[in-house]
Amino acid sequence: MGYEHILVEIEPPIATVTLNRPKVLNALSPAVIGEVAAALGELEADDSVRAAVLTGGPKVFAAGADIQDMAKQTAVDQLLRDQTGRWAPLAGFKKPLIAAVNGYALGGGCEVALMCDLIVAGDTARLGQPEVNLGIIPGAGGTQRWPRTAGKHVAMEVMLTGAPVTAQRAYELGIVNKVVPAEMTIEVAKRIARELAAKPPLAVRLAKEAVLKAFEAPLSEGLAVERKSFYFLFATEDQKEGMHAFLEKRKGVFKGR
Repeated sequence: MGYEHILVEIEPPIATVTLNRPKVLNALSPAVIGEVAAALGELEADDSVRAAVLTGGPKVFAAGADIQDMAKQTAVDQLLRDQTGRWAPLAGFKKPLIAAVNGYALGGGCEVALMCDLIVAGDTARLGQPEVNLGIIPGAGGTQRWPRTAGKHVAMEVMLTGAPVTAQRAYELGIVNKVVPAEMTIEVAKRIARELAAKPPLAVRLAKEAVLKAFEAPLSEGLAVERKSFYFLFATEDQKEGMHAFLEKRKGVFKGR
Protein backbone atom coordinates (compact mmCIF):
# COMPACT_ATOMS: atom_id res chain seq x y z
CA MET A 1 0.00 0.00 0.00
CA GLY A 2 1.07 3.58 -0.53
CA TYR A 3 2.10 5.86 2.30
CA GLU A 4 2.15 9.64 2.65
CA HIS A 5 4.60 10.11 5.52
CA ILE A 6 6.99 7.16 5.26
CA LEU A 7 8.94 5.28 2.62
CA VAL A 8 9.14 1.49 2.57
CA GLU A 9 11.85 -0.28 0.61
CA ILE A 10 11.94 -4.07 0.44
CA GLU A 11 15.24 -5.67 -0.53
CA PRO A 12 14.75 -9.32 0.47
CA PRO A 13 15.65 -10.54 2.99
CA ILE A 14 15.49 -7.07 4.63
CA ALA A 15 13.27 -4.01 4.48
CA THR A 16 13.83 -0.36 5.34
CA VAL A 17 11.15 1.96 6.73
CA THR A 18 12.08 5.65 6.49
CA LEU A 19 10.23 8.46 8.25
CA ASN A 20 9.69 11.07 5.55
CA ARG A 21 8.61 14.44 6.96
CA PRO A 22 11.88 16.37 6.57
CA LYS A 23 10.27 19.84 6.76
CA VAL A 24 9.15 19.15 10.36
CA LEU A 25 12.16 17.00 11.36
CA ASN A 26 10.07 13.82 11.08
CA ALA A 27 7.66 14.94 13.81
CA LEU A 28 5.62 11.96 14.96
CA SER A 29 2.01 12.81 14.26
CA PRO A 30 -0.77 10.21 14.72
CA ALA A 31 -0.76 9.75 10.94
CA VAL A 32 2.94 8.88 10.97
CA ILE A 33 2.45 6.45 13.85
CA GLY A 34 -0.40 4.78 12.00
CA GLU A 35 1.62 4.39 8.82
CA VAL A 36 4.64 2.93 10.62
CA ALA A 37 2.38 0.48 12.45
CA ALA A 38 0.68 -0.53 9.20
CA ALA A 39 3.99 -0.98 7.39
CA LEU A 40 5.42 -3.14 10.15
CA GLY A 41 2.27 -5.26 10.08
CA GLU A 42 2.78 -5.87 6.37
CA LEU A 43 6.48 -6.64 6.81
CA GLU A 44 5.76 -9.05 9.63
CA ALA A 45 3.44 -10.98 7.32
CA ASP A 46 5.91 -10.91 4.41
CA ASP A 47 7.96 -14.13 4.44
CA SER A 48 10.56 -12.58 2.12
CA VAL A 49 11.51 -10.13 4.90
CA ARG A 50 13.46 -11.48 7.87
CA ALA A 51 14.75 -8.22 9.42
CA ALA A 52 13.99 -4.52 9.13
CA VAL A 53 15.65 -1.14 9.57
CA LEU A 54 13.81 1.93 10.84
CA THR A 55 15.39 5.29 10.06
CA GLY A 56 14.64 8.95 9.59
CA GLY A 57 17.15 9.31 6.80
CA PRO A 58 20.63 10.87 6.69
CA LYS A 59 19.93 14.07 8.66
CA VAL A 60 17.46 13.44 11.47
CA PHE A 61 15.74 10.45 13.05
CA ALA A 62 12.77 12.17 14.68
CA ALA A 63 12.75 15.35 16.74
CA GLY A 64 9.75 14.20 18.76
CA ALA A 65 5.99 14.39 18.67
CA ASP A 66 4.10 16.93 16.61
CA ILE A 67 3.86 19.69 19.25
CA GLN A 68 1.66 21.93 17.11
CA ASP A 69 -0.90 19.13 17.11
CA MET A 70 -0.41 18.15 20.78
CA ALA A 71 -0.71 21.72 22.09
CA LYS A 72 -4.41 21.72 21.21
CA GLN A 73 -5.20 18.42 22.94
CA THR A 74 -7.00 17.94 26.25
CA ALA A 75 -6.50 15.06 28.68
CA VAL A 76 -9.64 13.42 27.32
CA ASP A 77 -8.42 13.88 23.74
CA GLN A 78 -5.17 12.13 24.65
CA LEU A 79 -6.97 9.27 26.37
CA LEU A 80 -9.33 8.70 23.46
CA ARG A 81 -6.72 8.93 20.71
CA ASP A 82 -4.21 6.82 22.72
CA GLN A 83 -1.39 8.26 20.66
CA THR A 84 1.50 6.57 22.46
CA GLY A 85 -0.36 3.28 22.75
CA ARG A 86 -0.46 3.10 18.97
CA TRP A 87 3.26 2.27 18.96
CA ALA A 88 2.45 -1.25 20.23
CA PRO A 89 2.98 -2.88 16.77
CA LEU A 90 6.55 -1.53 16.78
CA ALA A 91 7.37 -2.83 20.25
CA GLY A 92 5.68 -6.13 19.38
CA PHE A 93 7.31 -6.60 15.95
CA LYS A 94 8.42 -10.25 15.91
CA LYS A 95 11.37 -9.87 13.52
CA PRO A 96 14.65 -8.09 14.31
CA LEU A 97 14.21 -4.31 14.06
CA ILE A 98 17.23 -2.02 13.92
CA ALA A 99 17.09 1.73 14.43
CA ALA A 100 19.49 3.75 12.26
CA VAL A 101 19.74 7.09 14.07
CA ASN A 102 21.21 10.23 12.57
CA GLY A 103 20.85 13.72 14.02
CA TYR A 104 18.20 14.21 16.67
CA ALA A 105 16.21 11.39 18.27
CA LEU A 106 14.28 13.35 20.87
CA GLY A 107 11.12 12.74 22.87
CA GLY A 108 8.95 10.28 21.01
CA GLY A 109 11.75 9.86 18.48
CA CYS A 110 14.08 8.61 21.19
CA GLU A 111 11.38 6.34 22.57
CA VAL A 112 10.81 4.84 19.12
CA ALA A 113 14.52 4.08 18.82
CA LEU A 114 14.46 2.45 22.26
CA MET A 115 11.61 0.17 21.14
CA CYS A 116 13.88 -1.30 18.47
CA ASP A 117 16.12 -4.30 19.14
CA LEU A 118 19.40 -2.65 18.21
CA ILE A 119 20.44 0.96 17.64
CA VAL A 120 23.13 2.12 15.21
CA ALA A 121 23.88 5.81 15.73
CA GLY A 122 25.76 8.27 13.59
CA ASP A 123 28.56 10.07 15.43
CA THR A 124 26.63 13.35 15.40
CA ALA A 125 23.40 11.85 16.79
CA ARG A 126 21.77 13.18 19.94
CA LEU A 127 19.27 11.19 22.00
CA GLY A 128 17.10 12.61 24.75
CA GLN A 129 13.76 13.21 26.46
CA PRO A 130 13.07 16.96 26.59
CA GLU A 131 9.39 16.56 27.52
CA VAL A 132 9.87 18.13 30.95
CA ASN A 133 10.55 21.45 29.21
CA LEU A 134 7.02 21.31 27.80
CA GLY A 135 5.37 20.57 31.12
CA ILE A 136 4.85 16.86 30.41
CA ILE A 137 6.80 13.61 30.72
CA PRO A 138 7.66 10.89 28.19
CA GLY A 139 4.58 8.85 27.34
CA ALA A 140 5.83 6.09 25.04
CA GLY A 141 8.18 4.24 27.35
CA GLY A 142 11.01 6.68 27.99
CA THR A 143 10.68 6.65 31.79
CA GLN A 144 10.72 2.84 31.76
CA ARG A 145 13.24 1.87 29.09
CA TRP A 146 15.98 4.35 30.07
CA PRO A 147 16.35 3.10 33.68
CA ARG A 148 16.16 -0.53 32.59
CA THR A 149 19.15 0.01 30.33
CA ALA A 150 21.16 2.91 31.71
CA GLY A 151 20.17 2.81 35.39
CA LYS A 152 18.18 5.03 37.76
CA HIS A 153 20.52 7.98 38.08
CA VAL A 154 21.18 8.36 34.35
CA ALA A 155 17.46 8.10 33.68
CA MET A 156 16.76 10.77 36.28
CA GLU A 157 19.29 13.07 34.65
CA VAL A 158 17.80 12.56 31.20
CA MET A 159 14.18 12.94 32.36
CA LEU A 160 14.62 15.83 34.78
CA THR A 161 17.04 18.02 32.84
CA GLY A 162 15.66 17.31 29.37
CA ALA A 163 19.22 17.53 28.03
CA PRO A 164 20.18 15.12 25.22
CA VAL A 165 23.19 12.81 25.35
CA THR A 166 25.70 12.34 22.58
CA ALA A 167 25.90 9.16 20.53
CA GLN A 168 29.18 8.28 22.22
CA ARG A 169 27.76 8.66 25.72
CA ALA A 170 24.68 6.66 24.70
CA TYR A 171 27.04 3.91 23.55
CA GLU A 172 28.91 3.98 26.87
CA LEU A 173 25.59 3.72 28.72
CA GLY A 174 24.51 0.69 26.69
CA ILE A 175 21.69 2.57 24.94
CA VAL A 176 23.37 2.36 21.51
CA ASN A 177 25.05 -0.71 19.98
CA LYS A 178 27.36 1.02 17.53
CA VAL A 179 28.52 4.55 16.77
CA VAL A 180 29.63 5.06 13.17
CA PRO A 181 30.34 8.00 10.86
CA ALA A 182 26.99 9.62 10.11
CA GLU A 183 27.21 8.94 6.39
CA MET A 184 27.50 5.20 7.11
CA THR A 185 24.71 4.82 9.66
CA ILE A 186 21.99 3.46 7.42
CA GLU A 187 24.30 1.15 5.48
CA VAL A 188 25.78 -0.31 8.67
CA ALA A 189 22.26 -0.89 10.01
CA LYS A 190 21.32 -2.65 6.77
CA ARG A 191 24.45 -4.78 6.96
CA ILE A 192 23.54 -5.90 10.45
CA ALA A 193 19.98 -6.57 9.31
CA ARG A 194 21.30 -8.83 6.54
CA GLU A 195 23.48 -10.69 9.03
CA LEU A 196 20.46 -11.31 11.26
CA ALA A 197 18.32 -12.26 8.28
CA ALA A 198 20.76 -15.08 7.49
CA LYS A 199 20.20 -16.64 10.91
CA PRO A 200 17.50 -19.26 11.65
CA PRO A 201 14.29 -17.16 11.78
CA LEU A 202 12.53 -19.18 14.46
CA ALA A 203 15.56 -19.16 16.75
CA VAL A 204 15.96 -15.40 16.24
CA ARG A 205 12.30 -14.80 17.01
CA LEU A 206 12.31 -16.86 20.19
CA ALA A 207 15.64 -15.41 21.35
CA LYS A 208 14.15 -11.93 20.96
CA GLU A 209 11.03 -12.93 22.92
CA ALA A 210 13.13 -14.43 25.71
CA VAL A 211 15.31 -11.33 26.08
CA LEU A 212 12.26 -9.05 26.18
CA LYS A 213 10.71 -11.27 28.85
CA ALA A 214 13.69 -10.46 31.09
CA PHE A 215 12.42 -6.87 31.32
CA GLU A 216 8.89 -7.86 32.22
CA ALA A 217 9.00 -10.93 34.46
CA PRO A 218 10.78 -12.40 37.50
CA LEU A 219 13.89 -14.46 36.81
CA SER A 220 12.08 -17.76 37.38
CA GLU A 221 9.42 -16.91 34.80
CA GLY A 222 11.99 -15.72 32.29
CA LEU A 223 14.01 -18.90 32.71
CA ALA A 224 10.88 -20.98 32.16
CA VAL A 225 10.18 -19.15 28.88
CA GLU A 226 13.79 -19.60 27.79
CA ARG A 227 13.76 -23.33 28.64
CA LYS A 228 10.52 -24.02 26.76
CA SER A 229 11.74 -22.15 23.69
CA PHE A 230 15.07 -23.99 23.82
CA TYR A 231 13.30 -27.36 23.86
CA PHE A 232 10.81 -26.32 21.17
CA LEU A 233 13.53 -25.42 18.69
CA PHE A 234 14.67 -29.05 18.62
CA ALA A 235 11.46 -29.76 16.71
CA THR A 236 12.45 -27.43 13.85
CA GLU A 237 14.13 -28.20 10.54
CA ASP A 238 16.45 -25.24 11.08
CA GLN A 239 17.87 -26.84 14.24
CA LYS A 240 18.74 -29.99 12.30
CA GLU A 241 20.23 -27.94 9.46
CA GLY A 242 22.22 -25.72 11.82
CA MET A 243 23.80 -28.59 13.72
CA HIS A 244 24.49 -30.68 10.63
CA ALA A 245 26.03 -27.66 8.90
CA PHE A 246 28.29 -27.10 11.92
CA LEU A 247 29.42 -30.73 11.95
CA GLU A 248 29.94 -30.73 8.18
CA LYS A 249 31.86 -27.43 8.33
CA ARG A 250 29.57 -25.60 5.92
CA LYS A 251 27.27 -22.60 6.06
CA GLY A 252 23.71 -23.41 7.08
CA VAL A 253 20.72 -22.58 4.90
CA PHE A 254 17.72 -21.75 7.03
CA LYS A 255 14.08 -21.76 5.93
CA GLY A 256 12.23 -20.79 9.07
CA ARG A 257 10.68 -24.21 9.52
